[in-house]
Amino acid sequence: MVKGFRSIAGVAALSTLALGATPAMAATEVVWWHAMEGSLGDKVNEIADGFNQSQSDYVVKPVYKGTYSENLTSTIAAFRAGNAPAITQVYEVGTATMMNARGAIYPVYQLMADTDQPFDPAAYLPAVTGYYSTTDGNMLSLPFNSSTPVVYYNRDLFEKAGLNPDTPPTTWEEMAEAGKKIVDSGAASCGFTTTWPSWIQLENFAARQNIPFASEQNGFGGPSARLTFNKSEAVIKHVQDLIDWQKSGVFAYGGREDQASPRFFSGNCAMLMASSASYASVRDNTKNFEFGVAPLPWDPDVIDQPKNSIIGGASLWVLKGQEDAVYQGVAKFFNYLSSPKVQADWHQFTGYLPITDKAYALTREQHFYEENPGTEIALKQMTSGTPSDNSRGLRLGNMPQIRDVIEEELERALNGDKSAQQALDDAATRGNELLEQFERSVS
Repeated sequence: MVKGFRSIAGVAALSTLALGATPAMAATEVVWWHAMEGSLGDKVNEIADGFNQSQSDYVVKPVYKGTYSENLTSTIAAFRAGNAPAITQVYEVGTATMMNARGAIYPVYQLMADTDQPFDPAAYLPAVTGYYSTTDGNMLSLPFNSSTPVVYYNRDLFEKAGLNPDTPPTTWEEMAEAGKKIVDSGAASCGFTTTWPSWIQLENFAARQNIPFASEQNGFGGPSARLTFNKSEAVIKHVQDLIDWQKSGVFAYGGREDQASPRFFSGNCAMLMASSASYASVRDNTKNFEFGVAPLPWDPDVIDQPKNSIIGGASLWVLKGQEDAVYQGVAKFFNYLSSPKVQADWHQFTGYLPITDKAYALTREQHFYEENPGTEIALKQMTSGTPSDNSRGLRLGNMPQIRDVIEEELERALNGDKSAQQALDDAATRGNELLEQFERSVS
């Protein structure tokens, strides 16, 4: 797929997406494909309307194209057909695919320079933008909806178990001790559960402990990267701990994606590891108890101070083949989208992270974090230090399929069918076959 996406680069310039004859003074249309549905889709439309009303030269037209995967597939097909949008939203695990479609993408840093638009990469949160930048700091796409995992906990169950709800666990050892006390006291049948097992329990565990998930700087060094997490004693021990904790009720596996959330909503589990962007969902589904938010735990036996967690979500990519006027509109829209007011509003409405320091500062000035306790935890976790090669994120081809493989092998370990070591070895072997396929497709 990627090779085909790339192979058409340079064949011919794409025609503008505007339909019909356009009067000389008419506003230039900028088409934006996205995967935000429901209230998030409404907010996307609101942002575009705000930009359209702020000037008269350009009209941004958002178009919902289905799930992340569906939108990426549609984008590739549209580019091949010569009718791609100017902007498309791609989830973080599709970053390697977009990067290697070299003739199809217009890097954001280059776009902003070519259009003479103000652009300061230092104004953006490095833990967010690092995921979408080259190793020398050039931003390839614009972060839009970025999130990171946190721990939600039931304050009422903590009190019932004799735990202080104002001091939630900070280390994995404390997490296990709290879970055991919750179960032993009868406060709940489960200490904690997790959504998105690969993202949180492997990818972010490795990042927080500054452990390489893959070679070549977790894929940032090129498509020859291979998975290495199975060689880490700390990762192996962590998976073994999950297996052992499940036997005693300290941990309960709840399924892939966000299938585990109902266990927390119902009070069956006292703690839930989930995306920071789940804040609104947690709030809306926990009317019968008070909840708190805490950072992901870390292991002091592995690292003196934890590194930042890594992001999920998506970014905005610009596609080649448009007219110069369209790119001027894209650049102006990106400046509007990055403005403190727009970013602070998006952050506060959705629970996604703001992408700039000024948006973060504005949210604090507006007392949002004081009025919504726990909403700043993710930001503090992401900005507590300088990202390393191991905590900057992952840039691996076929990552959606690799996550499926990892979670399938984790399930086998949790079911008692494989040891932690064997499951991780098999996940790495199968995942590396997918990475080899990707490398061949872009060579």
